[in-house]
Formats: sequence, C-alpha cells, structure tokens
Amino acid sequence: MGQKITIDSASMMNKGLEVIEASYLFALTPDEIDVLVHPQSIIHGMVEFSDCSVVAQLGAPDMRTPIAHCLGWPDRIVGPAAKLDFGQDRQLTFEAPDFGRFPGLRLAYDALRTGRGATTVYNAANEVAVAAFIGGKIRFGAIARAGRSDDERLGTFGPISQSGVRGRCIAVDHRARNKAATLLPQLPQTNLRA
Repeated sequence: MGQKITIDSASMMNKGLEVIEASYLFALTPDEIDVLVHPQSIIHGMVEFSDCSVVAQLGAPDMRTPIAHCLGWPDRIVGPAAKLDFGQDRQLTFEAPDFGRFPGLRLAYDALRTGRGATTVYNAANEVAVAAFIGGKIRFGAIARAGRSDDERLGTFGPISQSGVRGRCIAVDHRARNKAATLLPQLPQTNLRA
C-alpha cells in the first residue's frame, strides 16, 4: 500500500486518523470511539448499535477487501483478495492499544478534544514527519513527537470559524507543516517515548 501507509500503520497514526474520521463522519465524541488491536486483521471494522448488537465487516487480512467494499458501495465488486476460509482453525482476539508505545493514537484523541484545527495540525505534522523519516532525517519514534510538539503550540492557530472554513483549514495546514519542519532537527535528540 506504499511507504506512507505502511509507516502510519506501524506507528498507529493511521488509527488516529481513523478515529478523527469516525468522529466527523458519524458525529461522535472522542469518548464514543474505541480502538481495539486485532492481531489477526480479519475484522476490518465494527459498529455497535443502540440495542447493543454489533455488526462487523470481516475479510481476509488484506486491505483490498475493505477498499473494494468502499469502492463498490452500495454494490459489491469482485476484488483480488483471497476468500476468508472459516474452515481454518481461527481465533479472533482483541486488546486495548498501548498509548505509551503508540503516542500518536493518543494525540488523535487529544486533537479531537482540543478542536480549533488541531486535527488538521495532527495530519499535517504527521505527513511532514513521515516524509522526514523516509528521507532518513528522523528516527521512527520521533514521528509522533513532531505531532505532539506542534499540537502544544495550537493556541497560536486560533479557532477555525464556520465562515471561510476551507481557507482557514488550508492556512492551518500550511502553518502546521512549516512548524513541524522547523522542529525536525530537534527530534532525533529527544526522548522518543511520549
């Protein structure tokens, strides 16, 4: 799926982005969104309804399955992923994420709670940091540090008003990228644990 997505998956920044997406798409507060680590990668998403029933989207551990589901919606398309074989001895296990090991996920929740363009800053800082990691300028653990350092300076961005939202979002994104880029030289020497 490419270097960027692979790195985002390894750092769990992609899960942070998915938390942000779920919040905006379904009008959920951060406290209404739970992340579970599912090592088998068979369940690609679950939704719990008000009656406490849960609907899950399952498929082979291959991202082409949920992508084909989204591309074909509301119809189903034939995709290249292997068929999920329920005849195999399979276990489905889940565990809570380790926010100490993956601070970028915690930052996504913090950005949602902060508002004021913080989710735009989260995304922009992550993109700059991942590009720096790919370029060999920072270590892997510094990726989330770029987002945290930028997030701590959010007060300078001010709120994003409803009028001119697009222009304000672009301006916040641009300033966040510039700030993240200026922080990169400091990151290799920092303590990489959040």
